[in-house]
Amino acid sequence: MFSKATKGPEPVEYAALRKLSVASLVAEGVRIKGNVATDGDLHLDGAVEGDLTVARLTIGETGLVTGAIKAETIEVRGRVVGTISARQVRLLATARVDGDISHTELSIEAGAHFEGRSLMIVPAPIVEAAALSVVAAE
Repeated sequence: MFSKATKGPEPVEYAALRKLSVASLVAEGVRIKGNVATDGDLHLDGAVEGDLTVARLTIGETGLVTGAIKAETIEVRGRVVGTISARQVRLLATARVDGDISHTELSIEAGAHFEGRSLMIVPAPIVEAAALSVVAAE
């Protein structure tokens, strides 16, 4: 009489959920020579001499990268000497970047230093698959 109707579990769109994980940390004072690659997030307060390939990169004020960076999203507070290629790049006031940046979105705060070229990545247009037919003339 007073019971509530039970509902099944709420539907979950797994494709929309991002895998929850803790970002890897390279602490201040740590120096890495060599390439670093991860599908996850990386917070860098130390120094990397080599190429970085990550999903999301945050370079802290004491962070330094000497090499090429490829990521989905990059936030720079420290120093980069080399190229950056990312969909979204954010240079904060303490950032110093010496190298080209290839991006879809770029924001630069007042006070940030950027010496290089800004190269806009234009997404390829989506082309509907058209039905093609070949007619042979005899």
